[in-house]
Amino acid sequence: MIRYGSGNLAVNLLTQAFATFATFYYIDHLGVDPALIGLAMVVHGALNAVLNPLVGHLSDRTRSRWGRRVPYITVGMAPLAATFALIWVPLVDGSTARFWYFLVVVLVYDVLHVVVVLNYVALFPEMFVTIAERAKAASWRQLFGIIGMIVGVAAAPMLYPAIGWPAMGAAFAVVALVFFALSLTGSKERVQDAREHFGFMKAVRYTLTNRAFLAYVAGGFLLQVTFALLQAGIPFFTKYALGQPDSANTLILGAVFVTAIPLVYVWSRVTTRVGPRRAVLAAIVVYGLGLAPFLMVGSLPLAVATGVAVGAGIAGMMVLLEILLAEVIDDDERRTGLRREGMYMGMNGFIVRWSASLQAVLLAVVLSASGYRAGAAQQPESVVTGVRLLLGGVPLVVLALAFLCFVIYPIRLTGRADPAVQGEDGRQHVGAAVVAHVADGDRGAGGQGSA
Repeated sequence: MIRYGSGNLAVNLLTQAFATFATFYYIDHLGVDPALIGLAMVVHGALNAVLNPLVGHLSDRTRSRWGRRVPYITVGMAPLAATFALIWVPLVDGSTARFWYFLVVVLVYDVLHVVVVLNYVALFPEMFVTIAERAKAASWRQLFGIIGMIVGVAAAPMLYPAIGWPAMGAAFAVVALVFFALSLTGSKERVQDAREHFGFMKAVRYTLTNRAFLAYVAGGFLLQVTFALLQAGIPFFTKYALGQPDSANTLILGAVFVTAIPLVYVWSRVTTRVGPRRAVLAAIVVYGLGLAPFLMVGSLPLAVATGVAVGAGIAGMMVLLEILLAEVIDDDERRTGLRREGMYMGMNGFIVRWSASLQAVLLAVVLSASGYRAGAAQQPESVVTGVRLLLGGVPLVVLALAFLCFVIYPIRLTGRADPAVQGEDGRQHVGAAVVAHVADGDRGAGGQGSA
């Protein structure tokens, strides 16, 4: 469980370092036209979104002596690490040439990243079959994920001034490769039979007509919007609401993530005790209560304390979202007779990816309405109200909608063992539990079910 979970450090290290610093490096340090880099990132986002369901479907249909997921991770992890390192080593000169270099390398990185990461996360529902196992495994995964996130965002500004961008990229690539390899030593697949799978469009249709998945993905999308608003809004909050330097961003966000590290285990225990659906509703409430003080806090110590409260709720969401998706996949197996982790992970990735776009729209609308003027030395007082709403007002509305999504989420599992659905090994197999506890009438497109 720990070895498998360690792979999430590699995932978040690469993802966060790329998202935070790649455009900054090419625009500010290499002098590439910002419009060209913006175009490259749009192409990158579109390709990444489309690749997710395609790669997921391909993985679901794969049959080999080594399994469906592990071969992709094994073959892809070294090229992924190498391509990530190449992002930080511009092999050409000139703004236009570096744009094309960036575009080509990033597109190759996209393909490899989706292939490796999607198959890595698709192992989770298959490897861990009880609520208790999933809660514990998710807490370990998120612990490593938070460490990877902190290293990817916080270590880079300390490394690239000292050793240079290429060496930093190479160091991160080596660390990621080591942790991907370590995760493989703990990755096990259940034996799959050779039943025929759906075609791509039929697989998409069955996925998007599953009531449980629709409720889950809508709620997860909204929660991701609030996470993105938090990260994007903190710099504006520290500058305009607190009057603090940029270093305050690190203190507030650091409080969020450092708090989340031990609390992922607390939420793991809560999930085992009350079940995933009740636990995620509680986590949303805790998260909302943590965000509300941003409407009024006026000092850095109080803002850091608010970050601690926010971290308590975010820890719950980090643990629970993947457990809930695993439930949905179990329910789909009951309906279709097939294990389709890849397609569900892919469609979830495709939909949730657009949360960053909605966050950008909300940010622009609120700042514009508050009178914010980009580049102005002085901002009107109304901007303070606007940035407070970005962190403590708008997210509460979004969280209320997410709460409603999980209220109507139809799978009703509890954390208590049910002898009627225990396997011969004494473990409460969640797939069987879904049969016993899923809301009546939720048949979706695959309503015929399977024995």
